[in-house]
Amino acid sequence: MKNQRTKDIIRTYGALIVLIALLVLNGFITPNFIHINTMWNLLIQSFSVIIISLGMTMVIATGGIDISVGSTMALSSILFAKLLIQQERNIILCLLAALLAAAVFGLFNGILVGVFDIQPIVATLILMIAGRGIAQQFNNGVVLSFYGNPFAQIGIYRIAGKVPIQLPMAAAAVLIILFVVRKTAFGTYVQAVGDNKTASRLVGLRTSRVLIITYVSCALLAGLAACFETLRLCSADPNNIGSGIELDCVAAVAIGGTKMSGGKAVIWGTVVGALVMQLITTMMNMNNIFYAYGLVIKAVIIILALYLQRENDK
Repeated sequence: MKNQRTKDIIRTYGALIVLIALLVLNGFITPNFIHINTMWNLLIQSFSVIIISLGMTMVIATGGIDISVGSTMALSSILFAKLLIQQERNIILCLLAALLAAAVFGLFNGILVGVFDIQPIVATLILMIAGRGIAQQFNNGVVLSFYGNPFAQIGIYRIAGKVPIQLPMAAAAVLIILFVVRKTAFGTYVQAVGDNKTASRLVGLRTSRVLIITYVSCALLAGLAACFETLRLCSADPNNIGSGIELDCVAAVAIGGTKMSGGKAVIWGTVVGALVMQLITTMMNMNNIFYAYGLVIKAVIIILALYLQRENDK
């Protein structure tokens, strides 16, 4: 009985336990880790993964996956930067255009998955490959910088000179998605589709619509993350921005406790999982450890997370 209770605690709070363990470990081995600026930097650098992982959680809860979010970031970033240079006084227009482009990518994925019933990993692989190529065409693959732009300071703005703007933005996004998943009919539909798509369709649920909205939402969050990352860096690099981020996002979702087979969305776990992913990277960088070791550590944690999910399904 006691062993079973321990296992249940590990399954439920495993991601949080890993995060706390990594924080404690870094407190001992990482120079200058216990400093408020280090914590702020951790949150700033994990912003994109947190935001996109929220959308990825909903996608995976439907039983799908979106590996095109990195390319969606590239498209939104270069389009946002290009328009920001041309339309210096209207950042809202630039943001809306970038989000619209991201939504088109999400719509494409959603139609392939929801209407044509193509396997999600295959459907999103199309834009993972082609999407970055489309983004590169906007500026011939050249990095676009806009230092000195009136809005260039937004990405590094700190509330009261201390709190990075990314923190309230991430908190707002988490609360909104948490509300959608737990308190709205759409959140229930998302998890119902992931639990049993055929049964959901038989009881009258428009599964194709649910899937389309879910993939569009994920793409919009990727576009939003891209715009803030672009503002923080004051540049848009269609070749590298978002490269590999889909892997960290999927890993964050898996570590956070959302079932990879669908039917369950654990939002708070995803946020913790995203912080774990970034903390591992930060630990490698601050201790001058070869980055490849960090990838191995991430892989081991993902394996453990999937094993716990498997145990929970028995």
